[in-house]
Order: sequence, then C-alpha cells, then structure tokens
Amino acid sequence: MVRENIAVPKVVAIHDMSGVGRCSLTVAIPLISSMGIQVCPLPTAILSSHLDGFGEPAFIDLTDSLYSYANHWKSLNMEFDCIYTGFIGSKEQFGFIEDFIDDFRNPETLVVIDPVMADNGEFYSNYNEEMLEKMKGLVKKADVITPNLTEACMLLGEEYTKNPLSLDKGKDYLRRLGDLGPDYVVITGVRLDENTNANLGYSKINDEFWVIRYKYIPSHYPGTGDVFASILTGGLMKGDSLEKAMERATLFLQVAVEETYKLGTPKREGIILEKFLHMLI
Repeated sequence: MVRENIAVPKVVAIHDMSGVGRCSLTVAIPLISSMGIQVCPLPTAILSSHLDGFGEPAFIDLTDSLYSYANHWKSLNMEFDCIYTGFIGSKEQFGFIEDFIDDFRNPETLVVIDPVMADNGEFYSNYNEEMLEKMKGLVKKADVITPNLTEACMLLGEEYTKNPLSLDKGKDYLRRLGDLGPDYVVITGVRLDENTNANLGYSKINDEFWVIRYKYIPSHYPGTGDVFASILTGGLMKGDSLEKAMERATLFLQVAVEETYKLGTPKREGIILEKFLHMLI
C-alpha cells in the first residue's frame, strides 16, 4: 500500500493534541516515527489533557486556522503518502477534512480514517447524531477505517451489546462497513468470549477476513484505539499486508497493556508505550 522508492514516507496526522494523557498526536507521532515514517501533524485542537478522567481541560479550538495551515502546504506543493485522521473536535472540521483529502490525495495516497466517536455503547461528550452522519460521509473517502465495536454499530445503525459477538455477525458488520466505501475495514476490541478479545479485519477487494486474537485484560485505558490505528497506519506504509499490520499493532498493545496493568498505572494516563517503542523499529 506504500509508494515504491520513497526514502521516508510522509503521513499527515489530522488529530487533536492533548498535553496530558497518552492519545491522539502524542501517541501518533512517536509510534509512526519509530517505524521510520515522517509524521506531519495537522492539529485540530490543543487540550491540556484528554477528556477521560482529568476534569474539564483547557481547550484551544483551531478550526479557524485549518484552511490557512493547509493553504501554506498547497503553496509549497507538498505531497503526502498517507492522510490519517482521528478525533474530530467539531462538526465544522468535517468539511475541512473532506476538502483536505480532495486537495492532497493522489492515486497512490493512502487515506486512513479512525472514526473516533464513541466507546462502550455511548457517544463521547461532544458527539451526537449530527456528527455521526458527517462521519458516515467522511468514511466514504477512506481506503481503511478502524472503528471500535461501538463505532461500527453506530455507523451501521446496529444496537451495541457487551455480550460476546459471534464471528458470523462480525463478518456481516465488516462487509457492510466496506459497503460504505473503504476497501479495508478493521473493527477493534471485539469480545469473543470471557477470556478473549479480537481485532477483526476485512479486505473488500478479495472478500477476505482476519481474526487477530489477544488476551482480555480487565481494565480500560483511553487512547488504545489511537495506538492501534497509528501502528496499523505505519505498518501499511512500510508495505505490510493488512493482516501483518494488524498483528503488529495487536502485539504491541498486548505487551504494553499487560505492563501498564501490572504496574497499576492510573487508567487516565493511558498505556505505557515509551518502554516498547523499540518493538516497532
């Protein structure tokens, strides 16, 4: 999925930046950079912390600056090998991101959309049905999407349940998500049984499925979806197949989450990833 003969591929990461708590750009930059890929951040907002467990953060909305930021890049004739989006802070930003993809995409550009909206069956605090509809529009432009199970259900109009999901139902969800536009779909954090979770992958091109299992850890850490999507994106840019990129991201998270849980790190801090960046080199 990566262009041939590029010394260092460039990935535009369109995310917010949270000062405290490992998520969004603060995980995307070190993870993807560790894989030998240049990260070009396009921050949509700056927060003093993420929204889970730190109270009300200081918040700087950069919506009004996004077009001038992109226009400068256009004036430089910048080219990017991948456009990777994560948390989108306001409904107005969806239009900008669609325009950015149209302006900077070429036939070889990989577009990865992580539709960060919800978890555990509920929208995040600033999301609602209107933004869900805008996300459905953005997903149409993606080559790859990486929703968690809650987000997958929302995109499909399905009711979310915490009960284990059958693989047949998972395959149905994957195919239907592919029908929304992307050629490749990954659903993260799918509970298969009491002791096992999995990340489910699908290639619409080949109608091929993958199930990457991992051990269930009885704790929830913010930012794990960002970690997974960032490593997956880096893997695809290195030339991994979707299956290989999923395995790489799943293994990293398994190791990092187990260590974070063992050390009793406060959940709101996110997972310890600094100790394990060497796994990606």
